[in-house]
Amino acid sequence: MVILGIDPGYGKIGYGIIEKLGNNYNTIDYGVIYTNKDLQLSSRLLQIKEELNNLIKHYKPDEAAVEELFFFKNVATAIQVGEARGVILLTLEEENIPIYEYTPYQIKQAVTGYGHAEKGQIQRALKLILKLEKNPTPDDAADALAAAFCHANFRRNLLK
Repeated sequence: MVILGIDPGYGKIGYGIIEKLGNNYNTIDYGVIYTNKDLQLSSRLLQIKEELNNLIKHYKPDEAAVEELFFFKNVATAIQVGEARGVILLTLEEENIPIYEYTPYQIKQAVTGYGHAEKGQIQRALKLILKLEKNPTPDDAADALAAAFCHANFRRNLLK
């Protein structure tokens, strides 16, 4: 089972790809899709779609875990992130990849056992769980890996 985790954004979109084999996890890849801040939002959304399609074609994920949006103080930013998230969901749907959505609380709970964990705690836990040589960075990529792990962890409950 190959799982694509996504931390939505419009300037930086984190992605993390893991493979679940029984009770073992293998990190395949993680990183960030960066969009050009000098472009109009519509061009940035197209770039997200194209780069996400490239990841899907290369890694062929079986399922996707997407972090749900949390409260934003800046309404304009929330709208733009929401639009980018819509493009992400649409792209996954077009590729017939089942989508599962998790709140930041659920993701933190799955990785650290504490729903209010700080970024550093999540990164250190992921390093141990996924047997990485170093803490995953940047934050967006670590959050996406955490979403993928969260889904892999919750997945067994979905199958009951």
